Amino acid sequence: MEGSPSRKGGGDMAWGGPGPRMSRLGSSPMAWASCQWQVQQVLGAWWSRRGSLLQPRQSKPAVREGAGEGAEGKPFLLEPETLSSHPPMSAFTVTSFLYYALPALGGYTLLSLFFLRRPHLLHVPLHRAFRCQLAAHRGGSGERLEHTMEALENSMTQRPDLFELDCHLTRDGQVVVSHDKNLFRQSGLNKDIQDIDYKDLPLYREELEVYFSPGKFAHGSDRKMIRLEDVFQRFPKIPVSVEVKVDNEKLINKIATLVKHFDRNEITIWASSKNSVMKKCRVANPEMPTSFTALRVVWLLLMYYVGLLPFFSIREKFLLCFLPTIINRTYFPFRFSALNKLAAAFTKRLIMRRSLIRHLEERGIQVVFWCLNEESDFEVAYRLGATGVMTDYPTALRHYLDNHPQKPNQSNSDSYSPAPPR
Repeated sequence: MEGSPSRKGGGDMAWGGPGPRMSRLGSSPMAWASCQWQVQQVLGAWWSRRGSLLQPRQSKPAVREGAGEGAEGKPFLLEPETLSSHPPMSAFTVTSFLYYALPALGGYTLLSLFFLRRPHLLHVPLHRAFRCQLAAHRGGSGERLEHTMEALENSMTQRPDLFELDCHLTRDGQVVVSHDKNLFRQSGLNKDIQDIDYKDLPLYREELEVYFSPGKFAHGSDRKMIRLEDVFQRFPKIPVSVEVKVDNEKLINKIATLVKHFDRNEITIWASSKNSVMKKCRVANPEMPTSFTALRVVWLLLMYYVGLLPFFSIREKFLLCFLPTIINRTYFPFRFSALNKLAAAFTKRLIMRRSLIRHLEERGIQVVFWCLNEESDFEVAYRLGATGVMTDYPTALRHYLDNHPQKPNQSNSDSYSPAPPR
């Protein structure tokens, strides 16, 4: 009809016009693309506020050109790109991180090294009742039969600073000095000490191989096993390290009672490789100094290598540790030679650190390396800055110390006057 508006070509209700048909999906390609772009901007801003490193795209999605009027205005949008769930970190973010992290790390490192060399600024050095340069392992088991009174008397001629002893409990409650729980290696009797009364304990063999000097044997006329009480009576002023190898609360309490009875709290050391045993030892007699357990040594090394050691307090007064250079020479912790060689190389790099030993020394913690029986090993230990050495041959170590004086040391044996034997 002439003059009337045509619905086919235009008018308010025409496709693409501003009328109500705009609400239909796909009514205008450019309008829909703009809507997509705006939604993406809003989502990107929200994601950024959530702390994401995502960088939303700023460009509009591309629209493929239509095929003329035949396309009837239908949109031909390109597929929107899928947003990655793990977007790459921007160069700006990395730079910002390094800008703050590197100075902080550098400052921490310098602070740690400063206090590692000057621990007195943070810690009061631990009190030392004695200084240990020469320790007789098992009473001097390379020169006389181990853990006998004869071995202890022989070691006394070399002015030792410490006796290292191991203890077990007999069936009738006596604390005896013995390295092994079972008696077979020492006496030939295949029984445990805890199953025998003290009066029935057998004599030692006539000769015993020195554990840390394979192929060498010790002899002696005294073959009788002794009690810890006998040692305390005979050598009242000589420091003793008492190692508890078994988790026996009765044994621990007996040792603590003997130490208190003979007034030896400051010169008798608790020693054990087990954390559970050491906890009970501290409860039984907290006044006795302690040594590091195996787990505490791991903690010590970890704190040293991450730089936190200067900032932590340490309750132990002694680090009794093996010297790595003896592994696969005089000490064979594993059955296979390859494993021993690997352990020697690894622990040498891990433990033999002058800065660590110096730090412990300045904090009043004595470092004693065991069990060294050759002069070359004495030399290595003292050059590292160790306080002392534990040996099976006290005569050899005393000879070395007399010819190579260390730091001034008031020997614990100078005023020794043995009590009359009972």
